[in-house]
Amino acid sequence: MHIVDRRLNPGSKSLENRQRFLRRAKALIQRAVKDTSQKRDIKDVLEGGEVSIPLDGTNEPRLRRSAGTRDFVLPGNKKFVEGDILPRPSGGAGGRPKEAGEGDSEDAFRFVLTREEFLDLFLDDLELPDLAKRRLTEVEHEGIRRAGYSISGSPANLSISRTVKLATARRIALRRPRTETIERMEAELETCDEERRAELLAEIEALRAKTKRIPFIDPIDIRYRRFETVPKPVAQAVMFCLMDVSGSMSEHMKDLAKRFYMLLYVFLTRRYRHVEIVFIRHTDRAEEVDEETFFRNPASGGTLVSSALEVMNEVVRTRFHPADWNIYAAQSSDGDNAYSDSETTARLLTNMILPVTQYFAYLEVSESGGPVDMPDSALWTLYKKLCADGAPLSMRKVSDRSEIFPVFHDLFQRRRKQEKVAP
Repeated sequence: MHIVDRRLNPGSKSLENRQRFLRRAKALIQRAVKDTSQKRDIKDVLEGGEVSIPLDGTNEPRLRRSAGTRDFVLPGNKKFVEGDILPRPSGGAGGRPKEAGEGDSEDAFRFVLTREEFLDLFLDDLELPDLAKRRLTEVEHEGIRRAGYSISGSPANLSISRTVKLATARRIALRRPRTETIERMEAELETCDEERRAELLAEIEALRAKTKRIPFIDPIDIRYRRFETVPKPVAQAVMFCLMDVSGSMSEHMKDLAKRFYMLLYVFLTRRYRHVEIVFIRHTDRAEEVDEETFFRNPASGGTLVSSALEVMNEVVRTRFHPADWNIYAAQSSDGDNAYSDSETTARLLTNMILPVTQYFAYLEVSESGGPVDMPDSALWTLYKKLCADGAPLSMRKVSDRSEIFPVFHDLFQRRRKQEKVAP
């Protein structure tokens, strides 16, 4: 038996069937989304679009008999008899792919995902690591919890176990006659004498009258499960976006950094309701800017990484107390830094930034097609040493647009609590 729900929603679209298909083929669709996103720009990701999955992932579930043997007699077959082994087909299903001109073949199954569906699938297995701290004073919504029982409520909240327990206790306290007692006395009527019979009839009548006065379940026994709203704490997090916009950053490098931050911005604003985002850009001096300035306004100058870390430390000290906030940072740079600034940068990271930061992601951008045997940059060498000392820091390198999505997914994929992020 093959069951398909073909009831249509407004607009001639079976939404329930579509959602059921997305749930059933979720693994295949997620893999297709990841492969498709590597070839897209950020603005294209936000618009959804067409993806394709193998045809074998579109099979509908079927109900089949699990027992017994079924024999088929197919007419018109003169080539095979019972017991013959059928050869494997030379192409198509079960064989090598068919070449052009060899026969019919089926393409991959293609369909269009909406913007919401595409983003849900792309961000499904991403999260901020170790999002643990809570602050009860800033509550955005209320939760529901059990709060005992009440004598009134919705039939859907009727507590059968509590009602039966109270009814049983009431019947025992009032000594309601048991049905077995009356049945035993009625059976005795058949063998007793006339004098005993009259006594039994009177006693049975009295027990039945008492049974009617004491019902099996009384309205006073009925109890409903009671619920009450309680403040539900919301995890608070702040993400610091630090970007190098100095003269050593070419337009290609800045484009890679901005794409990474745009993807991070979409991820944070969509997955978390209460996440603050602080944008800091720096040359030889740093400043906190708004989103428009961070992504679009040009800048140039020397490079002092410590200036951005000092601004971040000041913002944390004045606005985001580490006891109440989950603090994260994502930094992008070409790795260049003034030689005299390395010691200050290391001191700020070691003593001020990393002790209060739950996760620090560093993305180093470089020119596409550059030499492979280039020595490590000053920042990369410094951060690699901090990683070796156990700092909550993760490092990745990118040189091409196609690497942004895999690197972003690798940095923020869901991990078990005890799992460390490899540098």
